[in-house]
Amino acid sequence: MLQINEHLSIPDWCYSFTAMRAGGPGGQHVNKNATAVQLRLHIASLPLSDYIKNRVSRLRDHHITQDGWIIISASNSRSQEANKADALERLKAIFLKALERKKHRRPTKPTRGSVERRLQSKKKRSDVKAKRRDVPGQRDD
Repeated sequence: MLQINEHLSIPDWCYSFTAMRAGGPGGQHVNKNATAVQLRLHIASLPLSDYIKNRVSRLRDHHITQDGWIIISASNSRSQEANKADALERLKAIFLKALERKKHRRPTKPTRGSVERRLQSKKKRSDVKAKRRDVPGQRDD
């Protein structure tokens, strides 16, 4: 059982692992042994509330397909067990991200002092630019 937090856990029967050969460096070990792991989990089949399933489904994560599958490939380690543990940690991170609540933003007004400072700086800049203009009656021939 994968424990996400103190209130949420995913039973082992909900996800499956597929072993495959890993690419990249590693010599003969890589060519002979299936150490890379692919974790597959169907969100709709989870024994969780619809609220949690919807939150996970709506996440913008490249591991979640449009059909509602979470597919995580792990091949960082030369050990299949370590890759399984890595895939489970990444699955846990996806669920924790889905359960995060965004902080409600309260709109604020600028202070009177900041408004006055902004207007003073605009006036000052306007005066600087006004002094650059040609003086009427003078010509640069």
